Parts: sequence; structure tokens; C-alpha cells
Amino acid sequence: MAGPNTLTLTDATFDQDVLKSDVPVLVDFWAEWCGPCKTIGPTVDAIATDYAGRVKVGKLNVDDNGGTAARYQIRGIPTLLVFKNGQIVEQIVGAVGRTQLQKAIDAHL
Repeated sequence: MAGPNTLTLTDATFDQDVLKSDVPVLVDFWAEWCGPCKTIGPTVDAIATDYAGRVKVGKLNVDDNGGTAARYQIRGIPTLLVFKNGQIVEQIVGAVGRTQLQKAIDAHL
């Protein structure tokens, strides 16, 4: 469920791909069974293409990577977090539109 510019994140790769990134990172916490996650998925993939080279975009399946989901206290999905310099700078819970995602990212470029 990831586009060509969207990273598939795991518990094992999260620190390297997200926390140590030199560019902002949008992380989509999702699950296969989650309807709203499937709704927002194409928007997240489009953002990954639009912001390629300026922002990393990744998806983390909470069912397969419970350690990271617990670490960030993900209680509802989809949850989207924007990380910059290893810190959470934005949090969005629920399926939102492209404009809201762009605003959350643009604020940290």
C-alpha cells in the first residue's frame, strides 16, 4: 500500500529513516483493515511524489510494527506525524484532505 516515492517503514528502520533524516519526514501510521487509512493512502502517496527530494514520506503498518506505534502512543489511525530533526512537529489524526497535509509539511520546510 505504498507508492513509488513512499517508504515502507518498520520498527527496525524507523530511527534511521525518520529520526536521523536530514529532511522533514511525514509518517502515516496505518493498518490494512482501516477504511479511513485506505481513503487517505493515495493522498499520502501523491504528497510523496510532489515533495520528492524535499520531504521523505513513509508508511508504518501498526499491526506489523507495534513497537514504534506504542513508542509514539498511536491510539487512533490513521495518525500522521511530521518529524523534523528527530522531533514531532505536527500531528494529524484521522483522514484529512491534501490541503491540510500540505500546510502541515510546508510549515516545516
